[in-house]
Amino acid sequence: MANLVFPLVLLTNGLAAGGLMIAVLGGAPLLLSLPVDRYVPVHQFLVTRFDPFMPVNLVSALLLDAVLAVLVPDTTVSVLTGTACVFLVVTMTISLAKNVPINRWVATLDRDSLPDNWAEIDPRVKWRNWNAVRAAFGVAAFVLNVTAAGFLL
Repeated sequence: MANLVFPLVLLTNGLAAGGLMIAVLGGAPLLLSLPVDRYVPVHQFLVTRFDPFMPVNLVSALLLDAVLAVLVPDTTVSVLTGTACVFLVVTMTISLAKNVPINRWVATLDRDSLPDNWAEIDPRVKWRNWNAVRAAFGVAAFVLNVTAAGFLL
């Protein structure tokens, strides 16, 4: 069973970690550099490209890690994949509680009619910071999964 599940967990967790890192290394710096009237449409464009790609990969990796944590008899592998589960739950919780609400709000904006208090409510720095935290947990889960796979080689 582990021979089938491990490649899938590495694939899904790796894709999710990669997507999160793309946002850290490229997306967030780009969005922060744009003037407000360009930020809104670019953010709206990028977000629609990552949904449902990211949620599908994160949930798949979480479920596959849970299977491995329970079914693999090696204690070290179980602890590593179980910890990866926890890190993926944290990644998804931050996404749902912090980043997704910002994404949904920005999706409703019209770049030609932004709120008067935009300077006070501009979500870019907050989004970038939460994205960096969730990316760290997503990448850490991937490192744990790769390490766990190494114990079975």
